[in-house]
Amino acid sequence: MKKTTLYHDGETLGNNESAVVVGASLSGLMTGIALAREGLHVTIIEKAEEERPSGGGLRVDGGMFDRSKTARLLKRLASNGKSSVQLWSSIEYRMRMEAKADPRIELRYQTRVQSIDQDANSAWVVTDKGETIQGDILIGADGHRSLVRRHVAPHHPDATFAGYVVWLSSINENNLPEDIRPTHKESGVTMMHGANGFMFGSITDIDNGTSGSGSRRVGTTWYDRSRNDMLRSLGCVRGSVVHHSLKGPDIPVEILDELAAEAKVTWSEPWLSAALHGIESRTIIGIPIKEYVPDLLVKGRVAIVGDAAHAPAPITASGFNESLQDAATLGKCVAKGIRGNAAIDSLAEYESLRLNKVRRMVQSGQSMSQYFGLA
Repeated sequence: MKKTTLYHDGETLGNNESAVVVGASLSGLMTGIALAREGLHVTIIEKAEEERPSGGGLRVDGGMFDRSKTARLLKRLASNGKSSVQLWSSIEYRMRMEAKADPRIELRYQTRVQSIDQDANSAWVVTDKGETIQGDILIGADGHRSLVRRHVAPHHPDATFAGYVVWLSSINENNLPEDIRPTHKESGVTMMHGANGFMFGSITDIDNGTSGSGSRRVGTTWYDRSRNDMLRSLGCVRGSVVHHSLKGPDIPVEILDELAAEAKVTWSEPWLSAALHGIESRTIIGIPIKEYVPDLLVKGRVAIVGDAAHAPAPITASGFNESLQDAATLGKCVAKGIRGNAAIDSLAEYESLRLNKVRRMVQSGQSMSQYFGLA
């Protein structure tokens, strides 16, 4: 197989240590930043477009972080210096800007990976454009339906359905009537309980380089174990495997009507307006929750990080923090170089440091899922 030589900013990368990262979501961007800070030339490949707005929020100040400079940088980019819930889109924007500013990182959007392989000297992907992109190591940060995971663990390739869906809906606070807008002192997450599961109301800062940045977003998140038959009938879940989320335009009208009726008796303001806005505008998203407990993180020169490596139930509130630790730890492991067999040794060290920790993290949420979801 003929492999292309990588170029970046006019510089030939063939004689330098390099990495290919599949996936430019949060874990992929963090991993690319961490590897580049150790001197590697990094190509990050993403099938989606560059601009991917999302109203979902993440708590990024929980858990224990190491004291390395890379871990501190990633935490600062994620939290924006605040101890609060941050919008996914805001975190992604800050991470993406950091990656784009690093001359060692090349971002390739709208590029789909068709296959993955490796030999004694390198690992590579073949894209839908017929291009082969290779590096000394290859890292899969391509989410819960990871193609790279299928290479690393073909015996255990799929995350499994946890037994419930999470509905996400949000609205810009400026679009709320003044009399129900949250005050400036109100922020963070409020936890409530509903008939079908947990409910969370959130107020998060918007900082994603777009019009409206600097205001806040009012969001609702609620767990629902009552509509698993709907998820299966719409193909979101097949057998025990989650295949896709459910976007507003694809949700049957009768389900939207049911959700609106439930919202009116379960949510108070401003959460009620946020929930109804998502339902009426069909911007609401239903995410079937999936879980993945890994038994491998590495195969030779190929490794997995983030949701590709460990998909926990959201109740653990640990998925993002552990993805950050994946990136920071991987950076440390490659710091001594990845020439020749050193690449394999570095990834083996990464697996030894992370595997048991992330297994325990996912397992900690499974007991709740077994009680709340499948039961």
